[in-house]
Amino acid sequence: MREGRARLIVADRIGTMPVTRLQVTDVDQWIVRMRKAKVGEGSIRNQLQTLRSAMAQAVRWGWISQNPTVLASYERQERTVRDVMSAEDIHAVLAGAVIVNEMAPVAFRLAAITGARRAELAALRRTDLDEAVLTIDSAITDVLEGEGDDRETVVRDDPTKTGDRRRVALDPDTVEVLEPLRAQREPYAPWLFSDDDEAPRPDRIGYWWRRSRELAGIDKEWRLHDLRHWSATFALSEGYDLAVVAGRLGHSDPSTTLRVYAYAHARNQRDVELATSLGEALRR
Repeated sequence: MREGRARLIVADRIGTMPVTRLQVTDVDQWIVRMRKAKVGEGSIRNQLQTLRSAMAQAVRWGWISQNPTVLASYERQERTVRDVMSAEDIHAVLAGAVIVNEMAPVAFRLAAITGARRAELAALRRTDLDEAVLTIDSAITDVLEGEGDDRETVVRDDPTKTGDRRRVALDPDTVEVLEPLRAQREPYAPWLFSDDDEAPRPDRIGYWWRRSRELAGIDKEWRLHDLRHWSATFALSEGYDLAVVAGRLGHSDPSTTLRVYAYAHARNQRDVELATSLGEALRR
C-alpha cells in the first residue's frame, strides 16, 4: 500500500524535488493540486502521511533540520453528500454508449448492477463469468516504472482496492448482453473490454463514460463511479440486507458501506417517504 502511495507522490512534481529544498509552501500547493484534480480526501491523507514519514526519516538521518510536512496546512474537508443518478439518467447513458463503443454499454451496465469500480471493470476477463455469477478479484492500474528519463507508465493487474475477491450474482438481462460480448472477444484477448491481448487502461473506459454522458445530455458532473453509488443506494432503499450490499461492493466492514457510499442517500430518500407518511397520518 505504501509503495502505491509513493508512486502517486513521485508522479507529481513534488516527488522530484530535492529533499533539502522542500518547503511548507510546496506541500500546501501539492495538497491544493490534488484537490483541484478531485483526488479523494482519504487518498490525500494517505499520501501526506507517507510523505510525512519519509521526511521524518530525513530528519533522523540529518539531511534536514525540520519536517516541512508537519507545518503544512491540511484541514480535512467536510464530506458532501452527492445526489444519486436517476434510472432515467442511466438509461440515457446506456443509449449513448451504444454509439461510442459496442463494449461501453456492457461495461456501464456491469458497473450499475455489480457496483464494480472502473479499474475492476478493466480487469475483467471472459473467464470471470460462471453462468450467472461474476468474479471480481483484481484491478488494472497505471503505474510509473523506471527512473529519470526512462520512467514510463505501464499497465499492471493488481489486487482490488480492498484486496478482496468477491462473487457477484447477475440478473438474466445482464447475462444476456454479456454473453455475446464474451464470444466476440474470444479471438482477440482474455480481457472482456480489450481489442487485443493487452489489458485495457481504465482511462479508456473513462473516455467511454465522458463521451456517452455528453451524447446522453445529462449533467456533466455525473461520474462513472456514480453508477456504484446508484447501485448501493437503490439496494439499501429497497430494504436489502446491509451485509449483502457490502459484499457486492467489496466492503469487508459493512459500516464502510453506510459511511462512504449509500447511507446518507438512502436515509434522505427514506426521510422524504417518512415525511409523506406522517403527513398522510395527520390528514383528515
